[in-house]
Amino acid sequence: MAKKKDADKSAQNTDGNKQEKNGTNEDEEPNFDDPEGYVDNISDEDLLGDLLKQKPRESDGVESVVVVDGVPQVGPERIEKLSSVINKIFSKFGPIVNEYYPKNEQGHTKGYIFLEYSNPNHALEAVKTTNNYKLDKQHTFIVNLFTDFKKYEEIPDEWEPPEPQPYKDLGNLHYYMLEPDAYDQYFIITGNGSTVQVWQNSAPEPTKLEERARWSDTYIRWSPLGTYIATFHKKGVALWGGSSFVQITRFSHNGVQFLDFSPCEKYLVTYSPHVEDHPGDQKKLIVWDIRTGLEKRTFVPDGPAVWPIFRWSHDDKYFARIGEHMLSVYETPSFGLLDKKSIKIAGIRDFSWSPSDNVLAYWMAEDKDVPARVTLLEIPSRNEIRSKNLFNVADCKMHWQKSGDYLCVNVNRYTKITKKDKDIKYSGMYYNFEIFHMREKQIPVDSVEIKETIHAFAWEPIGSKFAIIHGEASNANVSFYGVKTGQAPILLKRFEKKACNSLFWAPSGQFIVLAGLRNIGGTLDFVDTNDFTIMNSSEHYSACDVEWDPTGRYVVTSVSFWKVKVDTGYWLWSFQGKILKRFNIDTFCALSWRPRLPTLLSVEQQNQIKKNLKKYSNQFESKDRMRLSKASKELIEKRARLLKEFAEYRSKQMEKWNELKPKRLALRNNVDTDELVSDKNNVDEEIVEFFIKEEKTIID
Repeated sequence: MAKKKDADKSAQNTDGNKQEKNGTNEDEEPNFDDPEGYVDNISDEDLLGDLLKQKPRESDGVESVVVVDGVPQVGPERIEKLSSVINKIFSKFGPIVNEYYPKNEQGHTKGYIFLEYSNPNHALEAVKTTNNYKLDKQHTFIVNLFTDFKKYEEIPDEWEPPEPQPYKDLGNLHYYMLEPDAYDQYFIITGNGSTVQVWQNSAPEPTKLEERARWSDTYIRWSPLGTYIATFHKKGVALWGGSSFVQITRFSHNGVQFLDFSPCEKYLVTYSPHVEDHPGDQKKLIVWDIRTGLEKRTFVPDGPAVWPIFRWSHDDKYFARIGEHMLSVYETPSFGLLDKKSIKIAGIRDFSWSPSDNVLAYWMAEDKDVPARVTLLEIPSRNEIRSKNLFNVADCKMHWQKSGDYLCVNVNRYTKITKKDKDIKYSGMYYNFEIFHMREKQIPVDSVEIKETIHAFAWEPIGSKFAIIHGEASNANVSFYGVKTGQAPILLKRFEKKACNSLFWAPSGQFIVLAGLRNIGGTLDFVDTNDFTIMNSSEHYSACDVEWDPTGRYVVTSVSFWKVKVDTGYWLWSFQGKILKRFNIDTFCALSWRPRLPTLLSVEQQNQIKKNLKKYSNQFESKDRMRLSKASKELIEKRARLLKEFAEYRSKQMEKWNELKPKRLALRNNVDTDELVSDKNNVDEEIVEFFIKEEKTIID
């Protein structure tokens, strides 16, 4: 017991010492207050950024509500019918989760209603589309967001003009067009997408203009006229331009994966298919104004989207998208529906714009006894300027000639149709081309029938010829047809048993490359279609792509690391099929030429230059000789400089060697072994012995 008391007393003394050392007492409460003068510089966003994004807002639940004015005033017996009409009009923008019809004392509607959508974007789309919608002669809808009422109440009575923004000089974004020798630019992607290089195709060697690592998170692309280069990032898209490729503007759109330029580069469309991965950002499809960087309108894609969702007219005045049994055409700069309503087309499958006129071509599938049909629609009048009925159609593909002179509809048809017990069975397949002559009166249509499978089709960009690959995949045939005014297409030439699956016309026409890409092995045939001579046949093994430069002077074949893991790189050819350079680059991914602006020369001026081309050929040849002589001079100067550097280096080393000679003699007992044999004139000699022959003599 005494030992236990001593132990307890010792423990108490130890605890007391600890408390004295810590300067605290068990009875005292701990103080968690900040010291005097302390400044908290950590915000709630830094600590709880992810949670604050999910914090409910006062406007939640109200942003999805729209107010529809101009609704018919009906009695209790007609409210159900009115509700079905309203739902039919407004439910196509998204699911309606709640609706409210205010009534007076007699039970009649008051002429306005409230609709709540499941998503604010659906409500915004409904307002933009249905505002001023004409229900009948007496009723026109006036549609607003519920939140707009508060916004309009807070408008100040006195208007203050906005402050003018300072002008930002971006320089000449088309500087590359002023290159005196018309050298084109191109970018290449290497390092499995991590590095981007911009090159100029100068002679005799290409010149590197820019190289940046991690310039884009996924991919890059040129704008249609070559003004900008677009890069993808997690938070949006950036456009770069000028001689130093500075950032021109950026567009914030989280998770963007696709973009599309309008043909005249006025507008940009971005698409983020997985907005659910970015809380608070519910905009999937956005149209931007490139010059101002402002968001013009957002859209909600219906069903599975095929990119590009929007297709633009040649002058940026209209863009359209296909829906279920309808075609929606929008106009700029208002970005509203043309005539405030979509075009109802039962069974529409596909459409395309003319590259030179505001004309739409679309085709609709067969429906029972109604045949399939291809229709040409003039915009904005919506007049049908031509249509063609088609029977036994499996599929259609539309191909416009670049100048808009011709439209070819590639029709896949069934050969046999059997009807048994109201069931229709199809067997066999054949193909034909419907050629629409767009510049002729009443737009006549000619047909070309092909019994074999069609693998590829391509119009001559400038001209009236088209080429097709048909037959068996291993030994396909290539046929060229010519189209003339007032005549049916004529077969011009057929190449039998060609190992090819792709057609690549030169931008200026006349020359074409017949390529066997990917699994065929990279066979290449360079053809002049004036007389259909094969200028050269060659091969780039495992080639994945063929790219003509904008002038049609050069063509590049490439092997991409994204498709093939060995022998990646690109080869540069002349338009005649002569190999000029081979660039073998590890982890080479892609190459793309910078587009050029359309020429300012008239057709007559271009034809005049073609006629007098021999007159200018001497100038071009003299320039080429000067480049070669310049290259030879540069090579000679480089070699002379290297030889001089080596002579200086050798002289320094000889001096050092002579300085160390006494040390070598001391180590070798004063025997000079540097010179094995020396004559009286101190001329070094070297004795070389070699075996000539061997003789044997027998002595008895």
